[in-house]
Amino acid sequence: MALSRIGLALDDAINRRSVRYLRKKGWRPRTIGLTGYGSVHSVHVLGRVLMADPSTPPDDEITPVGPINVAGEAKRGWRAFFTAQVGYLPVVVRAGDQEVHTTTDRGGYIDVIVRDHGLSPGWHDVTIEARAAEPATARVLVVDPDVRAGIVSDVDDTIMVTMLPRALLAAWNTFVRHTNARKAVPGMAELYRTVLQDAPTAPVFYLSTGAWNVVPTLRGFMRQHGYPDGPMLMTDWGPTNTGWFRSGIEHKRTQLRNLMITFPQIRWLLVGDDGQHDPMIYDDVAREHPRHVSAIAIRELSPAEQVLSHGTPEAIEEPNPRRSANAEHGVPTVKGRDGYELARELPELLVARRNERIAQEELERREGAAREEGAERREAADRRHAQRTR
Repeated sequence: MALSRIGLALDDAINRRSVRYLRKKGWRPRTIGLTGYGSVHSVHVLGRVLMADPSTPPDDEITPVGPINVAGEAKRGWRAFFTAQVGYLPVVVRAGDQEVHTTTDRGGYIDVIVRDHGLSPGWHDVTIEARAAEPATARVLVVDPDVRAGIVSDVDDTIMVTMLPRALLAAWNTFVRHTNARKAVPGMAELYRTVLQDAPTAPVFYLSTGAWNVVPTLRGFMRQHGYPDGPMLMTDWGPTNTGWFRSGIEHKRTQLRNLMITFPQIRWLLVGDDGQHDPMIYDDVAREHPRHVSAIAIRELSPAEQVLSHGTPEAIEEPNPRRSANAEHGVPTVKGRDGYELARELPELLVARRNERIAQEELERREGAAREEGAERREAADRRHAQRTR
């Protein structure tokens, strides 16, 4: 048996024992609604069922202010970080006009597509009812089919800085939720709001290799610093059938491809940093789907941030010019130390790309009209020829 399968079996065994123990202590399943997304045709509903103490209120997404209460932070963080998930539990999901029956997976996750839901564009609440748990709501964003632009943003080191080694970020983001424990990257929230001025209904997705456990912390942080609301695409940790840990690179690639399949009409601004693999991932996606990427924006980390990110003061990827267009995919790339530097370049690029797209659409319209006119002329000529030969 492969080591990864041994780890998977061990993880399942420990969780089963934990669930049985907590049931004896009076704990019950609790459903946590996660933010989903979709189109007017189908929505992706996400949630999770965990064991919870009935005497404790559901964990909210409010990030505290004022002096840090170390004991309270640690207690709440411990509950979020060390979870006992309830796998293979029957669940009913109600979204708009539809009701879908499913079960949680081995990690307690609910991940279901609801089709023909009848929901209009915008934010909606859907209901999740798991056996032996109180009903819960999950928010879903139904993207307007007329929207042509969107943003996908990394989180750690792109919009938020903690100045901790990358290996400690997960525990820090879970255990310490105070607003003073992390800082916003200057100008990034303003950059996103500026981009959205021309398309106020454009979706913003936050794509991270962090665990779902840290979502309440991140939500509170983003509200505190004025980041646009949007679905978060996180991952789960722990062993899988193929390895001890999930691949963060593949997680990001898969989620980006899913977005481009779900919303083929949208051109995305991809925002990340050069501390990990964002430049490589975004270049690969732009090469595969150049018509679906409007621009790539990369935040350049300081040498100190690079050391904390991966151990060396230089970026992982080979340095590119501060502004370039990759010859293979033609998607513009801009770089800057913060949102203010990126903002000085991006509007010009996005306007240029938008004008190019409008010109291309106009050219295609004219070519289509010319083809139709040519077809009509040929049909008229055929009719005249047929009349003469009678």
